[in-house]
Parts: sequence; C-alpha cells; structure tokens
Amino acid sequence: MRFVHSSDWQIGKTFAFAGDEALHALQAERIQVIRRLGHLARKEGAATILVAGDVYDHESPSDKTLRQPLERMRDFPDIQWRLIPGNHDAHLPNGVWSRLLKAGLPDNVTAHLEPVPTPMNAEETAWLLPGVLTRRHTMTDTTAWMDGAATPEGAMRIGLAHGSVRGFSSDPSQQTNPVAPDRPDKAGLSYLALGDWHGFNRIGPRCAYSGSPECDRFDTGGAGGGESLIVTVDAPGAPPEIERHVTGRFLWREVSATLSSLEDVRALEDRLRAIDPDEPSRVLARLKADGVLPLSAMAVFEESILGAVASALLLLRVDQTPETTATEGDLSVFEGAGAISEAAARLTALAASGGPDQKHALPALRRLAALWRQESGA
Repeated sequence: MRFVHSSDWQIGKTFAFAGDEALHALQAERIQVIRRLGHLARKEGAATILVAGDVYDHESPSDKTLRQPLERMRDFPDIQWRLIPGNHDAHLPNGVWSRLLKAGLPDNVTAHLEPVPTPMNAEETAWLLPGVLTRRHTMTDTTAWMDGAATPEGAMRIGLAHGSVRGFSSDPSQQTNPVAPDRPDKAGLSYLALGDWHGFNRIGPRCAYSGSPECDRFDTGGAGGGESLIVTVDAPGAPPEIERHVTGRFLWREVSATLSSLEDVRALEDRLRAIDPDEPSRVLARLKADGVLPLSAMAVFEESILGAVASALLLLRVDQTPETTATEGDLSVFEGAGAISEAAARLTALAASGGPDQKHALPALRRLAALWRQESGA
C-alpha cells in the first residue's frame, strides 16, 4: 500500500504583512500545489492522497474558493483524494463541509465526516480510520475511537487525524484537539497520518506530520513546510517507509545581519540574492539588520536592499534597519552645494544634539543625501 500524506492546505489563507501582489501569488500557489500533489502521486505509484485536515483556512470561504481545490482534484481521476476536517474548517452544522456536499464532490474525492472505518482499496486490504473534528477546539481525542474500531482480520489500518500530540499550555487539561502519541500502538495502526503542525515532524515509527505542502512562515533553514510524504506500508505488521518530497514553490527565509560598512551592505545583498539566484521572485525574506552605518553606506543600503533586492524578491519584509551616523566623508559630498551644504551641516548638528529634533535629523539627512546624489550624479 502506497499513498501520499498531506495536510494544512488552508485554501484562502490571508497574509496580513503581504501586499496585493504577494498575497495574490501566495494564495494562487496554495491552489496550484494540489496539482503537484497529484503529479507526485502518479510519479510514485500512489493511488490515494490523504489530507489530514485544514483543507480550508476558515469556515466560510467564497464559492470560488470553495470549489477551486475540488476542480484541481477532479483533474486526477485516477487518484483517490480522502479529506477530513481540521480546526480551521471543522465540520460544523451548515458549515463548509455541508456546502461542499451540496456543491457535489468529484467521484474521486471523499470527505470523511464520521468516525467510520472505510476501505481504501477494492481488495479491502487497507482500511482508513478517520478522526473528525466537529468543532474548532475540543478537549477529547478524536483518535480514541480507533482502538476499538473493527476492521477485517489481517487488514492494514491507516489512521487520519488533525490535532496535537503535545500541549502548549502549562495546564495539560487545557490542551485542545489532543492526539495520543502512542495511538498507533493502542489502535494497531500501520500508520497515523497527522495534520495541524505545518512542518514535517516524525512522532514515532508509525506516526508523522506531513506539514503544509506550501510553506507559510519564515524560518532560518527552510524546514518550516513545503513538503509532502510518500508512505509505503508493505504489510499490517511492517514498519512504514516514509519519504519526504518537496512540493512547495516559495522559499521563506529569515535573514539577520549586523552592518557597519559598505562592504557589509554588499555582502548582505549577495546573501539575499543567493537564496535563489535563478528565480528570486519565489523568495520571501524577513530581514533584521542592526548595527550603525555611515550615511553613504546607508544610502546604498536603501538603494540596493530596500530598492533593488526588494523589487527582485516576491517579498522583502524588513523588521529592523541599522542606525545611521554622519561622518566627515559623508558630508564632503555636499561641498560646493551652497544652501544644500548648509542644510546638511544643520541636520548633522541636530543629529548630535540630543534635542527633540534628533530622531528626525538623520532620516532627513539620508533623504537629502540620496536626492543630492541623484541630482548631481555623485
């Protein structure tokens, strides 16, 4: 038995920090990744794709958003897509799953909305045991019923659930959507496919989180999602083979730097461009840059990093920029500029004064220097 394990598509997800262009691209790719999952299944000889909850990001998507993933799955009639609700799209009365059923599911798509064992193949040698969330937060384990679920003797039992094997509250009794990490042993599962965590996490020999197929958060090493799993189970008692496959298109990276010179700025530019030199438009970077730059280097930082690099990437989110100081070399650019030179000297004095206008002086001096360089060609 070979299948794809995916989760947390969160179709319709919004990204508050993204502008219109980046937001449109991110939302569109969450639809397109469904096609990559279908192609992955075909390539690897998997007849089934299990989606462990959070197909949608919220309970009331628009009609178009509701139907888009269905149409992508319809394009792969040779693949069986099996879905369960998650905490973002719990099976509430008259909720998103009721709308889906009313709209009509493609023949190759099954929404598992009750905790009932279901055969996964015509031979009935593998059975799916779905956990179903009927509310966003519950204190009960939706996989507990699997322990006593009846399936044919000798059949492989595959669990599918959405929740957390670890609580993040200091009070264990307050953990929501709990999943017992030893459920595969208790319920005799060949594999338990989990959703909720957005990065790959193997919980044990028979249990794993696939993570979201498209990354949706910044990280330092690229391990925060963008993967799906190929799971192979040869026999009921055999340990599953789990293979990780990259399915995400966008690269989300956290970048930090301490800058004190023009050379540091150039090195930072090289680092950002090197994330994907062939296709920088698929990069989202979150930048934290501290340190103190002379005025001339800060002008290059603004032009090369905040200007050129930000235009090359899909998104450059700047959380922190370096401070600025004006050196004698910086002020020499204004020599012979008359009133401009006098204004620069006045701003420099204000920047060093400690007075109420200090915080405005250096930004004004940076803008003045940038405009003067642009006008004079310096």
